[in-house]
Amino acid sequence: MAVTMAEISKLRNMTGAGMMDCKNALTEANGDFDKAIEIIRKKGQAIAAKRSDREASEGCVLAKAENGFAAVLALKCETDFVAKNEDFIALTQSILDKAIAEKPESLDALKALTMDGRTIADLVTERSGITGEKMELDYYEFVKGNTVVSYIHPGNKLATIAAFAEENVDNQVARDIAMQAAAMNPVSLDRTSVPQKVIDTELEVGREKARQEGKPENMLDRIAEGRLNKFFQESTLLEQAFIKDSKVSVANYLKANNATATDFKRVTLNQE
Repeated sequence: MAVTMAEISKLRNMTGAGMMDCKNALTEANGDFDKAIEIIRKKGQAIAAKRSDREASEGCVLAKAENGFAAVLALKCETDFVAKNEDFIALTQSILDKAIAEKPESLDALKALTMDGRTIADLVTERSGITGEKMELDYYEFVKGNTVVSYIHPGNKLATIAAFAEENVDNQVARDIAMQAAAMNPVSLDRTSVPQKVIDTELEVGREKARQEGKPENMLDRIAEGRLNKFFQESTLLEQAFIKDSKVSVANYLKANNATATDFKRVTLNQE
């Protein structure tokens, strides 16, 4: 049967699918919108299954902070062309808005939330049928605090969020900390929160390097401890040199501005 442009446009608004995909689905479904939507969904599932072994290394990373809760997530795809598409970015933003509203505690919980009568996981799968690429919601992190802030680096490939103990932390101070995390990629907030596995690895690397330099065996532990302290200074947020003034640490910058950072998260799709 023939379908009208109005019907095609209506289905496109309902699904986000391309005009030809909507026309073909409506034709196959004899004008039945529910059947047409199911056809488009199945196409997305088929493409997702077919391309499951492909690498989705591009995508969109967005972050948002609101009412003591901040979240950052990445919706991934195969090509930069799709990642920059307005519809793809809009889908990422809508998922992020849902996360801010519902505050899920994990990536799986986020995927299980419903939007437009479908789970977010299903929406992402269906969008594969529109883009023809593998798509996956691969990263989701959040923080809570009396003040929260988000920062999205230009290009939508890197974003950070940070939380603070105090209410009404100066916006520029909070933003500076989020930008610090983006620029300097700290492994943890402070040395007490560095995973023990990371500490053990750094100590072993320090011992081995000292051994290769010919240092006496009885000095290896002390040398490794010294190098571990340097690692803490370079790789933990509060001990790092502040990017806007390398003469002071981030901790001292925060103290001077009556602020206490309690958590941060960083998500990037860039190769580092």
